[in-house]
Amino acid sequence: MMRAMARCITLLLASSLACSTTPATDGGSTGGSSGDGTTTGGSDDASTATATAPSATTAGDSTAAAEGTDATPTTGGSSGTSEASSSGATATVPADVLVLTPWKLTLPIARDEPDRPLEILQPELAGYAIEPWFHLDQAGTAVVFRANAGGVTTNNSGYPRSELREMSDDGLDPASWSTSVGEHTMTITQAITHLPEVKPHVVAGQIHDAEDDVVMIRLEGSHLFVEGGGEELGDLATDYALGTDFTVQLRASEGVIEIYYEDLTTPTVTVERDVDGCYFKAGVYTQSNPDQGDAPDAHGEVVIRDLVVSHT
Repeated sequence: MMRAMARCITLLLASSLACSTTPATDGGSTGGSSGDGTTTGGSDDASTATATAPSATTAGDSTAAAEGTDATPTTGGSSGTSEASSSGATATVPADVLVLTPWKLTLPIARDEPDRPLEILQPELAGYAIEPWFHLDQAGTAVVFRANAGGVTTNNSGYPRSELREMSDDGLDPASWSTSVGEHTMTITQAITHLPEVKPHVVAGQIHDAEDDVVMIRLEGSHLFVEGGGEELGDLATDYALGTDFTVQLRASEGVIEIYYEDLTTPTVTVERDVDGCYFKAGVYTQSNPDQGDAPDAHGEVVIRDLVVSHT
C-alpha cells in the first residue's frame, strides 16, 4: 500500500510540472509579443497613421512640354539635410546633397498665373526635384540649377532664375540681416556649366538687400567677377572655363563685404556696404531673355556641390 501511495504522489507532481511549463494558448488576444520578442499584429493596424512625403506641384508641365523637356517633379523623403550623402546612402533629391532647410526655391516656370514664377518652400523643398530646372547630376553628388532665357521672371526683373533665396526659422520666414551687425557667411563650391549663346551672362551667388543686389558673382563669357549696383567691383578670374569647379565665399561684417575666391584666407575683393534687410542667394540667375536675341530655350546652368551659410 505504501508503494501505491508513493506512485500516486509521483504522478501528481509530474502533472503539476507539466501545467506550469506549458505556454498559454488563449486565442482571445491577437496583439502583443510573441515568444521571440517580436511584436505581432493586432487591431492597432487599422488605426496606425501613415506618414507621406509632401506632394510636389505639377505646375510647369505645359511649359516644359512645349520646350521638349520633362518637368515632372520628384518627391522624396529627405529631411532637408545632407545626411544621406554623408552616410553613404544613395541621394535621390537635391536635399540629400545640400542642406536646404534655410532656403526657398524660385523656378523659371509658372505656377497658377502665367507671369508668376513657381516657388517651392519648406517642407515641400525637402523632397523636391524637377528636371531640367532643379535636380541631381548624373553622379548624384551635386545639384543642377537651370534657367532658360524664355522663362518666367519675378516682378522686379526681366531675367529668369532657378535660384535659392535665404530664409530663417527653418524656411518659414524670409531672412533679413545687416552687414554691420554680426558676421554673415555663405560658401559655395560650384561650376558654371552653360551660358546662353547670344548674351552669355549668368549670376551664380549674391547678397541682396531689401531693394536691390548688393554684390553678385557674375560670369560674362570667360570673365568671372564681382558686380554690385551695376558696377564691376573686382575680378575673380579672366579665363574661366565652363565646367570648372571653384569655391567662393561671401562674408559680411562691420559694414564690409569680403569675397574670397579659392583661397579662403585672403579676400580677393573687399567693398564697404552698410545695408540692412540682407539675404543670400545661390543657384543660377540667367542674364538674358528673347529681347536680348537669345532663343527661349537658351539657358544658363550652375552645378552646386556644397553650400554652407552661417551667422554669428
